[in-house]
Amino acid sequence: MQTRMDMVNGSLGDKILRCAAPLAVTGILQQMFNAADLAVVGQFSGKEAMAAVGGNAPIIGLLINLFVGISLGSNVIIARAIGRGDGQQVSKAVHTSVLVALLGGLFITVLGEFLAPSVVYMLDVPAEVLPLSIKYLRIYLIGMPVVLLYNFESAIFRSCGNTRTPLIALVVSGVLNVILNLVFVLGFGMDVDGVATATVISNLVSSALLFAALVRTELDIRIRPKELRIHRNVLGQILKIGVPAGVQGMVFSFANIIIQSAVNSLGTTVMAASSAAYNLEIFAYYMMNSFGQVCTTFVGQNYGAGRNDRCRRTLKLCLLQSFVSTAAASALILLFSHPLLSIFNTDPAVIAAGRVRLEYLFLGYLFSFAQEALSGYLRGFGVSFIPAACAVVGICGVRLVWVFTVFRWSPTFATIMQVYPLSLAVTALVVLIVKPSRRYALQPAPSA
Repeated sequence: MQTRMDMVNGSLGDKILRCAAPLAVTGILQQMFNAADLAVVGQFSGKEAMAAVGGNAPIIGLLINLFVGISLGSNVIIARAIGRGDGQQVSKAVHTSVLVALLGGLFITVLGEFLAPSVVYMLDVPAEVLPLSIKYLRIYLIGMPVVLLYNFESAIFRSCGNTRTPLIALVVSGVLNVILNLVFVLGFGMDVDGVATATVISNLVSSALLFAALVRTELDIRIRPKELRIHRNVLGQILKIGVPAGVQGMVFSFANIIIQSAVNSLGTTVMAASSAAYNLEIFAYYMMNSFGQVCTTFVGQNYGAGRNDRCRRTLKLCLLQSFVSTAAASALILLFSHPLLSIFNTDPAVIAAGRVRLEYLFLGYLFSFAQEALSGYLRGFGVSFIPAACAVVGICGVRLVWVFTVFRWSPTFATIMQVYPLSLAVTALVVLIVKPSRRYALQPAPSA
């Protein structure tokens, strides 16, 4: 727990990998909360309950991604301060971040409880799934304060190179989640309300474990409950970096909501298949995404320390390692796609449609790994607007146009899935055309 990785001296390749591997596993375990929900309700409550849980994924992602993006701002500010040895700034950023997470989560909970039915209606959810979808979403929203708190706490640990402690906390809560799923569904006869309650409790446990660890640590990232307050100047810096990143995540999720609505219009079987495939493909995504996040942290610390040469080396290594790991994960999932999809539902039609989604998504990942690493690189310098703008053009723009034109001409599952590799390729191309990295790597880091 007390270990802090030295990112500004010594080798880079092995340290990047040591940070990225636990981070990827952490993201995968987070997704396994929802995967466990899907598997349990799919096997014991039917595909309607499974579709209700999976159909809410884009909505939940939209709500969470704004604050996960803001937590990236916290990561950058803390990493920079660590790089230049400014313990006071680290402490201010940590205490501000924790309070923003709690207040932001509470706001989403209250607002979401009022808007949940309207949001679900907008997704064109089939009538037989609608009540279950609303019930699951409302219960899940109760846990938003602890969901956001965990993500901000993880960003705090990540800023000093510690990606193992969040992983340990998530392993504990992940095992608890699976156990509670079975207890509530099999033992108490609950359906989506049981798995949603299990997820809320598990998220509470993981965030509490990290909070206790931050209170006990002797590093500069230590939390002192009496010092929890929002420092306006620090909050401004966090928001300057974090809000564009959060908007990028929201845009991504909004585009997926539009796609989910199109998927929902194709019926319950396709909804279930898409949900099952999503919970497999996300494993490969987190391999790729972990290197983007690690790139942000390493660049942030080295930028703060004035080691711009190491910033450029970090990008090259993250690109290489991201490509190799993402390609390997995608190949393994495709190879074993039939038994893996069967975990969620054994209907042959569901498995066949799920395989279609996997093939198109993994084709898109051939382009997406570069965009993730380059976006992470720019955020390490405090530049968030450019990757956010690229995402708006390449992801949201292309997907919206596709859904309202091509999909209307050919309303099939394969047609809607084709937009993933197309939009990811366009986004990667836009980022490469902009090429702002050299300019920022030559600028000195701000002192505060």
